[in-house]
Amino acid sequence: MMALLLLSTLDALRLPSHSHSRGRSHGHSRGRSRPLDAATKEKTDEIKFDKVERLKYGSNMLREPVAAEFADHERIYVSHDAYQILKYHGSYQQDDRERRKEAKKAGLDKYYQFMLRLKVPGGEVPASLYRLMDDMATEMGQNDLRATTRQAWQMHGILKGNMKTVIARIMKAGSSTVGACGDVSRNVMTSPCPKVTPEYNYVRQYAAFMGELFKPTSQAFSEIWLDGEKLATQEYWKRHLPDGTDMDAIMRKDTDTGIILKDHEEPLYGTTYLPRKFKVAVTVEGDNSVDLYINDIGLIVLMEDDKKTLKGFNVVVGGGMGRTHGRETTFARAAHPLGFVTEEDLPELMKSILAAQRDNGNREIRANARMKYLCHELGEDGFRALVETYFGKEITPMAPMKPWKYSDWMGWHETGDGTWFLGINIEQGRIRDFDSPGAENGQSHPLAGQTEYTGNYKTGLRKLIDTFDLDMVLSPSQSVILTGIKPEDREAVNAMMRDHGMKQVEEIDPLTRLSIACPALPLCGLAVTEAERLMPQYIERTRALLEKVGMADEEILMRMTGCPNGCARPYMAELALVGDGPKMYQMWLGGSPVLDGRTAFVYKGRVKNDKYEEALEPVLLQWKKDRLPQEALGDYCWRVGVDALPK
Repeated sequence: MMALLLLSTLDALRLPSHSHSRGRSHGHSRGRSRPLDAATKEKTDEIKFDKVERLKYGSNMLREPVAAEFADHERIYVSHDAYQILKYHGSYQQDDRERRKEAKKAGLDKYYQFMLRLKVPGGEVPASLYRLMDDMATEMGQNDLRATTRQAWQMHGILKGNMKTVIARIMKAGSSTVGACGDVSRNVMTSPCPKVTPEYNYVRQYAAFMGELFKPTSQAFSEIWLDGEKLATQEYWKRHLPDGTDMDAIMRKDTDTGIILKDHEEPLYGTTYLPRKFKVAVTVEGDNSVDLYINDIGLIVLMEDDKKTLKGFNVVVGGGMGRTHGRETTFARAAHPLGFVTEEDLPELMKSILAAQRDNGNREIRANARMKYLCHELGEDGFRALVETYFGKEITPMAPMKPWKYSDWMGWHETGDGTWFLGINIEQGRIRDFDSPGAENGQSHPLAGQTEYTGNYKTGLRKLIDTFDLDMVLSPSQSVILTGIKPEDREAVNAMMRDHGMKQVEEIDPLTRLSIACPALPLCGLAVTEAERLMPQYIERTRALLEKVGMADEEILMRMTGCPNGCARPYMAELALVGDGPKMYQMWLGGSPVLDGRTAFVYKGRVKNDKYEEALEPVLLQWKKDRLPQEALGDYCWRVGVDALPK
């Protein structure tokens, strides 16, 4: 009965019915991108779409209720429905959870504010854009910026009345927040290495290409935030595209295989966009500084033997970090190989993958809506066959590649054009003046009084950029790479860093340098415990343990999140702490950022904050005793398995 209903719905939607579109045991529905007429809407009510799907359908292509609620200047917050659609505009509504009692005493509901996330393909941020963000963070935010794990800036603490001004300034500066959040392709990641070589030039070119290919085309963004004004400024990342590239024509090219939704405002996404968020990363073979295997699509640039000519791309698919505690149907997954594609065929293959997820991803159960679950269910061969029905031909097997290595590109490096670049470690990605008071603009700062951070990074970084006119690249490990430094300015840059208490990479504990933590409390509504604010303490405690067991010089890749959603990519770490209740963490071991994206396993569940040493020390002792020469903690734990580790 359900299969017949699905088929009738597909027919009513006038979408192509592919041979692969067979029913699923859980009644999984697909092909919902077309606008629904009244009769079809009644039928689809029986299929029980996820509530977010219904909101997307009724949003008039992401316009409502955002437009109406931001036109209301009396209310300082937006409704739940507007909150969901606002994500597509790059923002999450938040409140300071630690000030709720204070707000209640004052007769207020909550201290509402908004987080805004930029779209910056490849993490590239021109000096002019950084100056703008820094100024607005002081003027209309909480006087800090935060580098995300997807190489973008987040600005916290924006009041509702200031949102339109902030977004308009960003768009007029040649940047965007479109696609930073929501069920669309998110910020395209790359290796942050700014070297001027053919292979890294191709990485930047195709990061910009993918950012434009999968960009939503709804006019809602300019209508709401720019009052319909057409921008004179072009997004700066388009400079990496070859002259004459017509991205709109490439995106809209219709091979009549079901990819393009005809006569639609969103020809790739449709009325209800994707079932869930979609992530893309691009790197060169051998450089896995980007955590390639956690993405829905990973592109690997391959060069011919001359190192100058592009051979094509290896493609991996189906990675993702998010999961839910206690729900075994959700899990972290590393991407698997899809195949090799030439430059000529790349656009259609990328569109084919997106369309496969659009039409076949789970729109009934949001927790299982990421493409990784479709890949897991169909298997490598099954998913490849599905994509081929859109692509129109067989996908070539993967080409041989170099082994992966991990580098965060911190410290001083030659660029290749006579200039240098400098990687500056930013502890947990938070750009602020840590030697100044913790409360700005009357708001409780998320790091106030709870870390051992020092240094005036906000003032120092701004002075470096203003003095030397430096662009930057944000790294996947939440740090900053300053580019275009003249050789004669190196000593002056070092001196300016010292003057502001900014550490050179050699001064930073490798545990800190390698670590990532999500923001968590007090602003994230999903957090069940601390992450960013507590990570420095866990690093210190881990270093003390290593010294205690006689392994003082060891490095461990640590990550920490305040919930299981995986924003800090914990399941790829050698040692991860995943929030599972107040002051409680699951301990994960055995991940690897280099071995084709190996995910970790749960070693212990619900470890209390004060029991951390008790849980970890036996593992470190066994690792020291039984490890192979130079064997990393993650590799050791994976080799022996969870059952062989101390109980």
